[in-house]
This record gives sequence, structure tokens and C-alpha cells, in this order.
Amino acid sequence: MAHYLIIAASSGIGQATSELLLSKGHTVFTTARDSSKISPDAFLDATDFEAVDKVFSQAGELDGVVNCSGSLLLKSAHLTSKQQYQSVIDASLTTAFATVRSAGKHLHKGGSVVLISSAAAMTGFANHEAIAAAKAGIIGLTLSAAATYASSNIRVNAVAPGLTETPLTSALTSNEITRKFSESMHALGRLGKAEDVARAIVFLLDPENDWITGQVLAVDGGLSRVRPKMRS
Repeated sequence: MAHYLIIAASSGIGQATSELLLSKGHTVFTTARDSSKISPDAFLDATDFEAVDKVFSQAGELDGVVNCSGSLLLKSAHLTSKQQYQSVIDASLTTAFATVRSAGKHLHKGGSVVLISSAAAMTGFANHEAIAAAKAGIIGLTLSAAATYASSNIRVNAVAPGLTETPLTSALTSNEITRKFSESMHALGRLGKAEDVARAIVFLLDPENDWITGQVLAVDGGLSRVRPKMRS
């Protein structure tokens, strides 16, 4: 069985990923900034490069890592403050960069790195400027890091979810009008669940899938690519 590091394991997707890996007999080392949702093996500010390095050392010999850190800000650019913008960038892109940086230093026998992008990085959605910028940056990071670390047998991939039901998105998914509109944008007619994304993450982490790198897997019910017929 394999051993994995989950950064931001207290998030909805992080918790689902941890549970799925454990159910398959793997071991996980978890980090979080919030201990009210889980009891992490380590508290971590994932924007702190040195702290992320330390966690990789604490976790022991790893087969892979997933960074589930992120945030959600739905505002047009002209209404977004610099502080809000920087917060979004830090939560998604800076933590992703810190994860790749440490993986390059610590995954001595190779392994898998999985980052979280978004359908918003591949399709233009109104009022998503900050989050789209951060998540598009993750796609660029994924491609470049996959090229850099391939010779070290480190695979780097990303998943790009559509709107997924998690505590982070509850303000959107709990509003009936917003929910119905969002569901209609997804070709498969429903929002995602954390487990949908977790299954994709675990697939990319799996050493059996070791000929996959530099890929962005859309787990979005068709949101980023498919325009369905109207449902009756």
C-alpha cells in the first residue's frame, strides 16, 4: 500500500480524498489550518514554503501528495480589493507552488503530485476573475512542473472541478435559485460531490497510473466543454 500527504485535508474534497485512500488500505498524513473539522497530523499554513518543507519531512517517505487548499471569491475585477485578490492567489496558487517546490525536493523515489484547478480556468464565467486567474495559474504550473520533474519520475497532474457541493460553496448550493441555474449549466444536470473529485484525485495518485503526467482532468459534469440540449 502507498503513503500520501494531503494538504488542507479539512476541506470537503480533502476529507473525501482522505476517506477514500484509507478505505483502499493506504496511509495518509494530513494537514489543516482548522482542527474543528478533523484532527490533522500537522497544522500548516500552506503558503509558508519552509513550513511545507517541514511537513514533507514529518510525513516520511511519500508516494504522492495532493493539495486541496483553495478559496472562493465571486466578484468582478473592479470590485475586488488588492487584499481580496492576494488572498485568493495565496490560497490556491501560492500553496500549489509551495507543494510542487517541496515535492521536487522530497519525493526522492518519484511519485505523484495532484493539484486542484477549476472549470473556471478553462471557461469564462462572470465575476470569477480572481479565482480564474489563480486556477489558470495552477494549470500553467502543472504543465511546467510535469516537464521539469519527469526525469525524476515525479508526475504532476491537476483536476478541474465544476461547482461541487462542499462547505466552501454552501452559500451558492443552498440557494435554490442559484442552485437550479448552476445545475442547468452542467450537461449532466447536477452539481458535483466531493466524492466525485476525490475519485479522480485517487486515480491520478495511484502508482498503477504512472504513465500519466501534465494532464488537467475536468471533473465537472461537462461544464467546461459541453453545451447540452435544454432539459424538458
